[in-house]
Amino acid sequence: MDIEKEYDLSLLHNDTLGFVLKEMGERLEHAQEEGFCLCQDCVLDAIALAMNMLKPYYHASLLGNMYANAALENTYAREVKIAVQEALQKVKNNPSHD
Repeated sequence: MDIEKEYDLSLLHNDTLGFVLKEMGERLEHAQEEGFCLCQDCVLDAIALAMNMLKPYYHASLLGNMYANAALENTYAREVKIAVQEALQKVKNNPSHD
């Protein structure tokens, strides 16, 4: 079965990406002052690294979205902050460009 032809996979969302992008956006406002490169390679590497450190929160309905947003209000918000900080530091120390 070709699942992509049978089902509307655009309804499947990973809320972790939104959480990471929000936190990363806030951190990047001051990251350059701290020596972080803001080129696309470095920023995308940091986002990918942070995403790989975190548990994914997928949903396919409005109710699932509500559960994911409720999760952000507890310890998961702290985990996102830590993952973004660690990712920024690792990429800063080891940029993938010259």
